Amino acid sequence: MSFYDRMEELYGLPAFTFPAREAATVLPAPDAVAWRINGQPDAVVWRSTVGEPLPEEECWDEAFDRFCAEVDTTRVPALIVGSWDDPLDTDPSQAIESLLAARDRLPALRSLFLGDIVGEEAEISMISQTDVTPLLAGFPALEEFGVRAGEGNSMGEVLRLRFPALRHDALRRLTVQSGGLRADVVRGVGASELPALEHLDLWLGISEYGSDCTVADLEPILYGDRLPRLRHLALRNSEIQDEIAAALASAPVVARLDVLDLSMGTLSDDGAAALLEGQPLTHLKKLDLHHNFLSEPFRQRIRETLEPAGVEVDLDRGDAEPDADDDDTVQRYVAVAE
Repeated sequence: MSFYDRMEELYGLPAFTFPAREAATVLPAPDAVAWRINGQPDAVVWRSTVGEPLPEEECWDEAFDRFCAEVDTTRVPALIVGSWDDPLDTDPSQAIESLLAARDRLPALRSLFLGDIVGEEAEISMISQTDVTPLLAGFPALEEFGVRAGEGNSMGEVLRLRFPALRHDALRRLTVQSGGLRADVVRGVGASELPALEHLDLWLGISEYGSDCTVADLEPILYGDRLPRLRHLALRNSEIQDEIAAALASAPVVARLDVLDLSMGTLSDDGAAALLEGQPLTHLKKLDLHHNFLSEPFRQRIRETLEPAGVEVDLDRGDAEPDADDDDTVQRYVAVAE
């Protein structure tokens, strides 16, 4: 999975990039799209490719100020924060401050994604981040929040994602995309009071890019006491996918799920066996295991166990083709790391 394509939709609305300063573009209705604000407009990359003069650079705050001046922000339901000035060496603190300063002008905002940054701007492992919970505190009516995070570095300071525990009564969907998610972030999510949360999606990543999460860090989520309405749980893109599968085999939260997603990671026959030998999964609407390292006998066993009960099973391997090293041991890898 790559990040060379920007998000196409958010909150059920098509994404629309607020145009560069000199662009003559007819703007859509404020509530018809999810508005993407970029500090470095797409036009910069495109025009440099075809040899046209580059437009004057515009920082994210300047683009956001123009957006607030040209669009009726009282009707905007969804915002996508694209690349800020330098996502490798600068975290989005200034963009967060600008959003919070404009919150009275965004009464209809229900969905926010922070960090729609593609590979040509910064690899996911290098995207600088910060404490993002002030956004949730500042927008108590927010229903969806997502963030893409790595670990940037500025003058020796590591700029990483932080998510201290909080309470948010309206949030229904939380997504954290990372090639290496720190355990303190996972623990912060697990310790948060999120009574309305229905959809939780965590990309855990690998230790090489910062992940130090263990199954023990996931326990509050696996018990689900603070997540009474959770119906869709994705714990994916992990190098400990087998251990997670084994823990889910007896996790209390599973009994009330509609969708269980263990995709994009290093799932092998060991993890699949633990799932099948644990609590029944026939109540699920979907089990997503795409990008897996399962043998064909186990793939068939999963189908035979769950599909007759009406469970949709995604076993697409994608690009997860096992390689062998000199010792003929299988090399497994997650879908998104660097």
